[in-house]
Amino acid sequence: MKGHTPVSKEWVMHSNFIPALAGAVLLSVAAMPANAADIIYDPPVYKYEPPVPVPVSHGGWYLRGYVGLTNQRYRGLDSNSIQDVVNFPGSDFTWVDRGRFGSSGLIGGGVGYEINQWLRGDVTVEYRHDSRFSALDRWNRGGDPADPVTNHYTARKSELLFLANAYADLGTYYGMTPYVGAGIGTSRNTISGFRDYAPNDDIVNTAANHSQWQLAWALHAGLGVDLTDQATLDIGYSFTHLGNGRTGAVTPADPDFPNDPFVFRNLYSHDIKVGLRYRFN
Repeated sequence: MKGHTPVSKEWVMHSNFIPALAGAVLLSVAAMPANAADIIYDPPVYKYEPPVPVPVSHGGWYLRGYVGLTNQRYRGLDSNSIQDVVNFPGSDFTWVDRGRFGSSGLIGGGVGYEINQWLRGDVTVEYRHDSRFSALDRWNRGGDPADPVTNHYTARKSELLFLANAYADLGTYYGMTPYVGAGIGTSRNTISGFRDYAPNDDIVNTAANHSQWQLAWALHAGLGVDLTDQATLDIGYSFTHLGNGRTGAVTPADPDFPNDPFVFRNLYSHDIKVGLRYRFN
């Protein structure tokens, strides 16, 4: 036909491809929900690994230092002069005040080894400061009971104490470890400034200072509080038995009546201590 432009074969193929492509896309979109439903989701599997406990370090050397307060006692004061008075006919001897030692301070330190979390031991040296003594007796010399004679005794006592100790730690609870222990060793007991004053006769017998070594032992109980991995606050109690103590030679006011030394029998003490232990492990 006149004026009609012929259509090329390429254009016809192109115009047919576009609708076909669009139809394929629509079919794919329509099929997606069905295909998505067929997808199985496998969540990742996480394996629980329990935390590995950090081992607590036990064993090794430690140093300790402490201060404390003594509460001292004894079983009795004895001498030949006291026995003479007791045995004097009609003396009616009695102790008005059997005597006591006052409290005193102490300071000590030592080195020890921790065998494991249950057992440890240490060696300590302790200086126990002067403790003042006072006692009073009364007797009547076989005369008028209404006019008794009295003797007032005064002295001081100190000790240098060496102990080898063993302890059982009873388990740690919230950083606190109770313990018990025992120790054995020796004590250098010093009696000084002894006076025997008889106010009725206004005479004073004095005695020289004297030191002697005695077998000593102690029982311990306390609580350790962990401050760091290496430092422990130690709060403790000790019952300490120190043996005997005695004066030196007595210088009597009357040379015709010499006296043997005075003996303080069975010295012991209830001690409270606060200190620090430092482990090197």
